[in-house]
Parts: sequence; structure tokens; C-alpha cells
Amino acid sequence: MPLIWISLSFFGGILTADQLPESEVFWLWSLVIGLVFLLAQLLVSIWREFNARALGVACVVSFSLGALRYSHSLPDLENPAFISHHAGQDERVVVTGVVTDFPDVHDEYTSFLVDVEKIRESKDIIHQKGKGTILGRVPVGEEVKYGDRVVLRGYLKIPPEGEGFSYRTYLARKGVYAYMPKATVGVLDSGHGNPLLRAIYRLKCKGLKTVYRIWPDPEASLLAGILLGEESGIPDSVERAFQDTSTSHIIAISGFNITIVAGLMAGVCGRFLRPPWGLFSTVVGIGVYTVLVGADAAVMRAAWMGGLALFARQIGRRHHGLHAVAVASLVMGALNPHILWDVSFQLSLAATLGLILYAEDMADWFLDLSSRVITADRAQHLTKPVSEYVLFTFAAQITTFPVLLYHFQRISWIGFLANPAILPAQPPIMILGGLALLMGLIWFPLGKAAGLLVYPFMTYTIRAVEWFAGLQGQIIHTGDISLLGVILMYVFLAVVTFGRKWFSDINRVLKPSLVVMAFAVGNALVWRSLFYAPDDLLHLSILEVGTGSAILLRSPAGERVLINGGPSASALADGLGRRLSVMDQGLDLLVVASPLEEDIAALVHFVGRNPPQNVLWLGAYSPSRAADYLRAVLGEREVPVLAGEPGAIIQVGEDIQLEVLAETNRGGILLLTYDRFRALFPFGISGDCIHDLREGMDIGQVSLLWLADQGYIASNPGSWIGNLNPRLLVLSVAPDDPNGLPSPALLAEMAGYSLLRTDRHGWVEITTDGQRMWIDVARLP
Repeated sequence: MPLIWISLSFFGGILTADQLPESEVFWLWSLVIGLVFLLAQLLVSIWREFNARALGVACVVSFSLGALRYSHSLPDLENPAFISHHAGQDERVVVTGVVTDFPDVHDEYTSFLVDVEKIRESKDIIHQKGKGTILGRVPVGEEVKYGDRVVLRGYLKIPPEGEGFSYRTYLARKGVYAYMPKATVGVLDSGHGNPLLRAIYRLKCKGLKTVYRIWPDPEASLLAGILLGEESGIPDSVERAFQDTSTSHIIAISGFNITIVAGLMAGVCGRFLRPPWGLFSTVVGIGVYTVLVGADAAVMRAAWMGGLALFARQIGRRHHGLHAVAVASLVMGALNPHILWDVSFQLSLAATLGLILYAEDMADWFLDLSSRVITADRAQHLTKPVSEYVLFTFAAQITTFPVLLYHFQRISWIGFLANPAILPAQPPIMILGGLALLMGLIWFPLGKAAGLLVYPFMTYTIRAVEWFAGLQGQIIHTGDISLLGVILMYVFLAVVTFGRKWFSDINRVLKPSLVVMAFAVGNALVWRSLFYAPDDLLHLSILEVGTGSAILLRSPAGERVLINGGPSASALADGLGRRLSVMDQGLDLLVVASPLEEDIAALVHFVGRNPPQNVLWLGAYSPSRAADYLRAVLGEREVPVLAGEPGAIIQVGEDIQLEVLAETNRGGILLLTYDRFRALFPFGISGDCIHDLREGMDIGQVSLLWLADQGYIASNPGSWIGNLNPRLLVLSVAPDDPNGLPSPALLAEMAGYSLLRTDRHGWVEITTDGQRMWIDVARLP
């Protein structure tokens, strides 16, 4: 399998050059040295077959080629004419350039890429020469098309870098280092760029207009995505339903679409043209369709695979799937070395590998299984549809699973049901929809009539996906998955797939008891991780830490926030260890809501082992020795510490807010909001705070109220609690508290409320979907 190793070496060179930004000269010398050794090895083994040593040298050459290609693709950022030198300033600029892609029309704006020719500040007269590509965004309604020379006016900005997603890196992989978010545009002239692309894009533009004339939304937008690769018109709710059910590949142009197109064209051209011309016409047709739908990474990979398959079939050689994938990936990487970071390319490549490695075995397994129940002929007829609509989906999902976890941090088990339910409707959608579109382009009334045939299939697809998306608990959020974790998953798949002989040898040595034990341990770890994986609910865990406080917040999307930590490191470690994933004990945010000794002493040890991503500090800077130790440890681990202030709002995921209502030297008063669920934690409460908040009237009714200071009556006045009118009171206090807390007088006043106490009930778990609230309590033995 030399092509596979050479392809892997090429991409290894790209990754290495990305991490080690050496000059092109360095990689060029590396390539020359490798070529010399390769030539010498070939001369030595000229009368023998290509051996392992020659393959190793060829891989070194391929590695150097990949690194050199990547280095050559990077722009010269030191060049003062490069566009990034003009970005991030407070001056408006005027940019002149040529539109180099098909404009992407959204509800609020239209975006497109511009190859910069000239640039000047708006107050200047003389233009400067510009280099690079920018992303322009203009209001909807501006008519801009591929090949137009345009003038953009606005503020040129550097793409932002978010905490979970870097828009700057995303655009840089596409060769874009600046963007103009609110630009005005003027078209100077047209007709630039590639004439073939201009013709294809004109056809695409006309096709989009025809699609929206033939069908209503959302069916029209769905068909625009399936046939023409234009997904911007799909409503957010429909797009989210496809994402939640793992059926987005239906909308996005992929190998599935290319396969149908290639099959149709091969059948038509093969019937009316001789083999060489039929093959040529089919390849040209695939190429035109690829450009028509956008020519992104997944489509390019699928087009290359389709072309290679047809070529192999024409010359009479057996098409080896893995070699075809290696060649297609190698060519695409040579054309665009940044494609390796394209998510669609990764998913498409992984899905193709899954089909190659597992689809045939699954089909054979099902045929053998069904042959035991029904006749061989019936089993053969049954195997084909089951394979195409069920088993092949499983095969693709096996290898795409690690990529999906890494990029999207969630699992949708409903995809195993939704995909088989809607896949049979997709070939009719593509075939009938494509024919209706062609007829509509020729004579619109004919296309309108033909469009009625495909409408039921599109409506069924959308309604089925929305129904599956509406099922409760079908999404499991996993949180961040490291790159090392993804690599280990693929290593495991490779060992299982290619190491069957090795496993059979091991099986002779291992005793059944060891196998059962290993399976039991692995099963326990997996179920424990799934049990504490995100489940679209907010979990609020009041840990049993004695005198003090420790509250763990787990959001529906998997973010983990710890408020305080209590006095005991062992109690905190035990409580968190039982509630966080065994693979990841880290925190997204630590909130020091009370810097007193009894509330944060345990954090010194915990932070030293598992530093959080960020820390929010409320209260005095140094009120205790534990606070000084904690700040020192946070400084050593280089954890950013943000000082809180009244009015600050911390966004936890998409729907949860943690608001600082007030702050004193003793800490802060926090309000947690998730839809209709509201929880109040008055750690830094004082008489002045109660007065400023009008004894709780400014806050209103809450779902949960934390009783301050272990139930000290002066910190929990009756008027304050009455105005808050909580559905549930929670009290964290140690058994046999030395100060006699909670106050008996307070307990008497709270007799009419639902009250949970950690000294009697143990840890308290509140789970909510924002509307309803579930409560669970338990004491550890």
C-alpha cells in the first residue's frame, strides 16, 4: 500500500510545517536531500522490486514536498502591501478588487471574497497597491456577481478570535486575513475572472431563481441546498433539526449527491456514446456539477473519487478504494494544503473510509444472517435496500464519530433511526428535482408541473427530520474532546480493523476471566461517563462539605462551573470526582463567590491539580490566608482571574446567565437564570445589600434560595425571604455546628417552606429544563 503511506507522509509534512514555520529554503533542501537518497536507492534496487527502504525514502520525499507546498501557500505577512497591515485601524478605507467567488446571500447581508488590487484611506487621494483577499459584507439587495471589479468602502477589521471558535483561523485557512463587515459597494465593471466559472455561476444564479419560483419554502431552500449547494436560505429551525438528527449530509453536497449524478450521467452517456466519449462526457459533467455547487472540500473529494472509479472501470482494473482515497486526498492537498483543516473534508474522508472498510463486510453479514431465515434469493433482494439505507449509514458513522465528537461535542443517537427513515426519499428528490429544474430552465410551466412530483418527497423529508428532532433526550453533549483522544479512537479502530490476526493470537493467551474483567471495567467507565454527560438539562449540585459552600453547575451543553469549594479538600475532591467525567475533571469557570477561609480552603489543592479555564473573584482581595494561597496557585498555573463587579453577567453556554447583583468584602450575591428557573446565592449579603435590593422586591420570585451564613438569622430576615417567595430553600451546614447553626428561630420562621439541609439530607441535586424542577438528595455512607 505505498500510495497510502506516501499520502500520509505528504499530510504529515503539511502538519509539521504548520507547527514549525521554517523557511521554504529549509524544506527545499530537505526535498533535494530526500530525492538524492531516493535516486540512489532506486539505482541500487533497479533489478529488484520496490522494497521497504525505497518506500521509506519516498515517504521522506513526500513529507518534504508537503511541508514545502504548505510553506509556499502562506502569504508574506511582512509585505507592507499585504491587506492585514491596513486592518484594525479607526480609519475608513477604500478597497478596489475583483469578486472571486459566488456571493453568499443571507437574511441580513451578502458576503463575498474580493481579490484586492488597490487600497487607500478615505481621506487620501492616491491608491496604494494591495495584496491578499478580504471578505466583504454588504446589505441584502446589492447586486454583486463573480468577476465584478468592485469598490468597497468601510472599516477593514481583523477577524475575531473567540474562546471556543477562532473566526480568524477559520478565514486564514481560506486565505482571508481581513474582512469588512459593514461595507458599501459599487461595481466598476464586469467580465473578469475565469470565463468558464462565469458561465457556470450564471447558470447557478438562474437555477436558484427557478427553484424558488417552482417550490415554496422551506422545500425550495432544501432543494437549493441539495441540488445547487446553496444552504443560506434554509430556515434556522429546519437547519437545526437536521443538525440535531445527524442528517445534515442530506443538505450538504457530498459523495452521496455526486454518486447519484455520476450514475445518471454514466447511464445516459454510456447508452448514447461510445465508451471513451461516454467516459469523457461523464467526467466533464461531474466537473461542471462540482463547480456549480461550490466546489468545497467534500464535493471536490467526492468528485475525485467518482472520476477515479469511472476511470478504473473503463480500463478494466479493479478499483481499490483505499488507493483511490489516497490519490484523491493527495491531489486535493497539493492543490490546497489548507484543506486538511476543513471540517467537511475531514467528515467526507472519514465517511468514505468507513464505507470502504466496513460496508461490504456488513452487507455480507446481513446476507448470511437473513439466509438462515428466508430463502437465498429473497435474502439477496432484501440485502441491497437494507445495506444502502441502514448498514452503509452505520459504516460511515463508525469512522465519522471521532470527528463529530471533536468539532461538535455531542452525540445524536436518533441519527441511527432518522437516516434510514429519510434516505430512501433522497434519490427521487435529486432525480425528479433535477429534471424539474432543467425543465423549468427551458420552459417554466413544464418545470412547475414536474415540480409537483418531487414535492411530497421533500415535505416528507422535512417533517420526518423535525419529528425526530422533537424527541426528548436524543442529544448527548460530551464536552470538549482533545485531539489526542481523537487520535486514540482512530488508533483503536485501526487495530480492530487490521489487527484481527493479532487479536486471534492474543485470544489464545488471555484467560476468559481476564477478558470478562476488562470488559466489565471498560463498560463501567463508559456508563459512568455517559451518566454524567450533558443531557440538555441544567444540573445544580449542592455538595456536602460541612461548614462552608461548594456548588457545581453543569449546563445543558456541558460547561462546568464551580462556585466556592468548602473547607475540606478531600470532601470537595470526592464530590466532584463522583459528578465529573472520569476522562476530564477540569472546570470551565471557577467562581470565588466568598473569599472566606471556610468557603475556599479546599480550592488550593484542587486548583493545583485541575486548573480551571477562568476564575471570577468576588469580595476582598486578601481577607484570609486561604485567599492568598489560592491566588498564588492561580498565578503559578497562569489562570486568568477576573474581578467581578455589580451588574456583571457571565454567560454559561447559550441560555444560562450568572449575574452579580451586589458585592461586599465578604463576597457577592449571584442570581442564576435559565429560562423560568431562577436561583439566588447571597454569599456576600449584608444589611446594606438587602436595603439596596429593597429587601428582595427588585429581584422578584425565585425558584431556589440559598440560606446565607449557614442559617444565621440576621443574614436571612423574614421580609427578605417573603419577598423572594422561593419554591425551595437550601441550607449548607455541618452536623453539630459549633456555633449552633442553623438558628432555631430561623427554622421556626421557615416552617412553611420546602427546606433541604446538607447536614440531614446530604448532597442536593436540582435538575431543571428551565420550566420544571426535579430534586434528588442522598447521603454517602
